[in-house]
Amino acid sequence: MSLCLCGFVLLCLWLPAQAAPSPAEVEARTKHLAHELRCLVCQNQTLAESTAPLAQDLKLQVRELIAAGKTDDEVLAHLTDRYGDFVRYKPPLKASTWLLWAGPALLFVLGLGLLVRLVRQRARLPDEAFDEEPRDGA
Repeated sequence: MSLCLCGFVLLCLWLPAQAAPSPAEVEARTKHLAHELRCLVCQNQTLAESTAPLAQDLKLQVRELIAAGKTDDEVLAHLTDRYGDFVRYKPPLKASTWLLWAGPALLFVLGLGLLVRLVRQRARLPDEAFDEEPRDGA
């Protein structure tokens, strides 16, 4: 009898921990995740910023997954499995996405290198190359 009573008490303590999140918590987590996910139509906006119908559908899907008891990581994993890393607004750093992360820095270094090369070439030109051309009527 005491074993059944202990089991019942443990079950009563365990059930509230497994209960579905409150509507306020679902909404807050949905908003948080909507800022981490990319609109697949707009591509340069998060789900939170986009008004595209597909973005609204994805937000609804996120809301449903959260209401079903999924963690944020599980929701992100589900959407990444379905749509690929592109759905993440900040994709994880891995072999297939390194260019996304390193691209801006590489372009900056390339531009800086070209600028230095141009300045050095111009420095080697004789002074006559920079003489002003006579203006008409001056």
